[in-house]
Amino acid sequence: MTKLNLTPPPFLKPGDCIGIVAPARKISAEELNPAIRQLESWGLKVKLGKHIYSIDNQFAGTDEDRLADMQQMLDGEEVNAILSARGGYGSVRIIDKLDFTRFSQKPKWITGFSDVTVFHNHIQTQFDTQTLHCTMPINFSKDAESTELLRKALFGELNEYTLPAYSLNRQGAGKGVLCGGNLSLLYALAATPSDIDTKGKILFLEDLDEYLYHIDRMMMQLKRSGKLATLKGLVIGDFSGMKDNAIPFGKTAEQIILDAVKEYSYPVCFGFPAGHGVKNFPLYLGRNYELIVNDKNILMR
Repeated sequence: MTKLNLTPPPFLKPGDCIGIVAPARKISAEELNPAIRQLESWGLKVKLGKHIYSIDNQFAGTDEDRLADMQQMLDGEEVNAILSARGGYGSVRIIDKLDFTRFSQKPKWITGFSDVTVFHNHIQTQFDTQTLHCTMPINFSKDAESTELLRKALFGELNEYTLPAYSLNRQGAGKGVLCGGNLSLLYALAATPSDIDTKGKILFLEDLDEYLYHIDRMMMQLKRSGKLATLKGLVIGDFSGMKDNAIPFGKTAEQIILDAVKEYSYPVCFGFPAGHGVKNFPLYLGRNYELIVNDKNILMR
């Protein structure tokens, strides 16, 4: 049975400690230092993973390095939330070796987007705990509004969004637990212990730098596996940097998505400012939302 609302970890308060790890692509101190100063200005203490500046080709250290840092933050009694410094690729290589015993006893906010979808889906599937889809430290300077909204989300001050209508939207209303994240990662996690159950939920999708035919293939996988049939709503974020072949596919990413769900009747919201675009508004994955789409605006609360 689909739960009405997963448990939120405690919201932050001034003086709390936030851990930063790099479970995927490498990052430098020069790239991270501005975000550290930003977090400290919010009254938070910052704890860095021991290997956060390590390098192993494109990765932030070896699998063992990144695993050790994530485990340290999951277990650390003093750590109240965990920020992934950036995305890239690599979280799927360590997820099955992590021990979530202490996390399950004392959950804390796991935050980020893109490659962090691995953690979002695994935790929602295995531990019934809310996580936070949001901007990451490497992108704090990209958009001040998204960063401020992250602060509000972490401190429990973010409750709803009202956004302008989008031409491709399908009107309607639905209530359900929000799930999802990066489409390519959902596709990669299929038939694994981190594969989410979408029945009766609102699904959020975003992606970057994919061929249009592959967007279609991934949407067909979601459809054929039953993940699109019983949704209460569909929220589409940024599909940035889409690519095409010499012979055009003939549809945009948004048109591909709408075609995949045309036989269903739930509301569909396009243009939600989350994902790899400039704007990346926080979403509580695992929270029960009401999605209302009409000809004037979109309401998520």
